[in-house]
Amino acid sequence: MNKTDKIYIAGHRGLVGSAIYENLKKRGYTNLIGRTHAELDLTDSVAVKKFFDDEQPDYVILAAAHVGGIWANNKYRADFIYQNLQIQQNVIGESFRHNVAKLLFLGSTCIYPREAPQPIAEDALLTSPLEYTNEPYAIAKIAGLKMCESFNLQYGTNYIAVMPTNLYGPRDNFHLENSHVLPAMIRKIHLAKALNENNFDAIRVDLNRRPVTGIDGNASIKEIETVLAGFGIFPGRLELWGTGTPLREFLWSEDMADASVHILENISFNDLITDTNEIRNCHINIGTGKELSIAELAQLIKRTVNYSGEIVWDSSKPDGTMRKLCDVSKLHSLGWRHTVEIDDGVNRLYNWYLSEN
Repeated sequence: MNKTDKIYIAGHRGLVGSAIYENLKKRGYTNLIGRTHAELDLTDSVAVKKFFDDEQPDYVILAAAHVGGIWANNKYRADFIYQNLQIQQNVIGESFRHNVAKLLFLGSTCIYPREAPQPIAEDALLTSPLEYTNEPYAIAKIAGLKMCESFNLQYGTNYIAVMPTNLYGPRDNFHLENSHVLPAMIRKIHLAKALNENNFDAIRVDLNRRPVTGIDGNASIKEIETVLAGFGIFPGRLELWGTGTPLREFLWSEDMADASVHILENISFNDLITDTNEIRNCHINIGTGKELSIAELAQLIKRTVNYSGEIVWDSSKPDGTMRKLCDVSKLHSLGWRHTVEIDDGVNRLYNWYLSEN
């Protein structure tokens, strides 16, 4: 890669895409392009074709996706499979038609079976049933992975798929209905602390920046208390979904970006082939290889936020997959390891969240 090559980062405003964009800038790349959703709807094949015709990128990083947590994945199942398939088909298809030198496709470790052996190696793909609550999203990401693999095998392209573990970091999604567990928990515990201390000024600031079900900081105290209660936030008590027992691995988004650019610069599809008879599972897990329980995460955030109230678990709500730890031995063999540990990362993200409020 040359520093002047045109690199298109699809999803450059999102959690991962923005981190990749900044990582590339820091490494001296000067010809980076991105489009917001308002500027380019990646589910619109005509618009995507025109964009590629006009811009002619040399490299493509596909970090754009329709994402969310357990509740959103389970409720909006059609949206998750349809929109992600459309995005992938359009961007990968136009990348092929425009002969991009390399494409990096970002998936998710939710592609793996619910009961996969732990830690999960890349060859666990498609060996048993998926987790039901996010099956449509997982199938879409498996399709994207297989599309990259299939273009490589048939046409000799250089498309690499990476599967990051649970990510968190600056510009995360803190929406209480459709965010992932870690940012949602940070916001809930932040609001629970403010409510516990009767600090409605802090709550109003938070709701003005990120309204909840149409309620912002201009609402009455009664309306605010009602909407917070709907998300398990009460004076002196916070209710969280599930049992708290599932184990999860978390990776700082800027670490993920560094791994992505490392792979983009140094690794080709042919480097990942281990069996020339049946070429499959050439994707790369990206994670830390470390895990903690959701309950332990809640206690870590509680200490970080300095919340003195009680945390209780609603076992009538789903836990999701009980364990999902990456085998990162392939990633380590390719010369990359994470740098940010979870304690430091949670502290960084909470400070970022406060600065945004």
